[in-house]
Amino acid sequence: MKRLAVLGLLVLPLTAWAADELEPISPDRASASISATTVGRGVTQLETGLQYFHESIGGSPAKKQFSVQLAVRGGLTDHLELGVNGEPLVSLSGASDATNIGALELNAKYVFFDSPSGSAWPTLGLQPFVKLPVANPPIDSGKTDFGLTILASFHLPADLGLDLNAGVAGIAQPSHAGYLAQAQAALGLNRDVSRMVNLFSDLSYASRDLHHGRSSLGLEPGVLWRPTPNVALDASVVTSLVGQGPDWGLRAGVSVRFGR
Repeated sequence: MKRLAVLGLLVLPLTAWAADELEPISPDRASASISATTVGRGVTQLETGLQYFHESIGGSPAKKQFSVQLAVRGGLTDHLELGVNGEPLVSLSGASDATNIGALELNAKYVFFDSPSGSAWPTLGLQPFVKLPVANPPIDSGKTDFGLTILASFHLPADLGLDLNAGVAGIAQPSHAGYLAQAQAALGLNRDVSRMVNLFSDLSYASRDLHHGRSSLGLEPGVLWRPTPNVALDASVVTSLVGQGPDWGLRAGVSVRFGR
């Protein structure tokens, strides 16, 4: 009986796929790039995870950051969703030590062109966002930031997908009441190696967020495993190629879709 029970647990994901022809869940939290797809009308998607970054700083102790991530996405229509992204817990150690709540962001995603099946044209969308001043230094600036990102998602041959993001954000400066315009971009390439497993690799760019800061370029390869169409587990490695950022980092999480 025990062997039968174990066998049942092993084949459960396969039977869940066989019984359900839904489009698989596509969590935004799994990678640095954002897809131009919404969760759908009446659907709620919960995306949670853990993140750890290690950054060496010359002449100072290494900066270590652990955070808990939580996002909720809700579909108002098939082309419009509202979202909340937050960090319920952030712990910093290094030159500054602190443990508190992290950033809280409100956003929306609007798809204004949905590419027909088989078309070479990408699906196109917009994502405006505003970061609320809920977390203070050294965890966050304690000021309001805002921005707009253009989203484009391509379906390529050989089960490849390509997500392109380009946007600009207004970053509040800590020393005065002004803002600095920050350019942001991301390129994400992914491939379904099976119905359950997706491999991805992302490049993300951000110009300086402070007048005396530096631009950054990061790399994030990872894997997404979907045991059922409505559940996804993700894991990735993060590193900085240019400018300020983590020497290395780890991200892992789970996303669940409700309403489909």
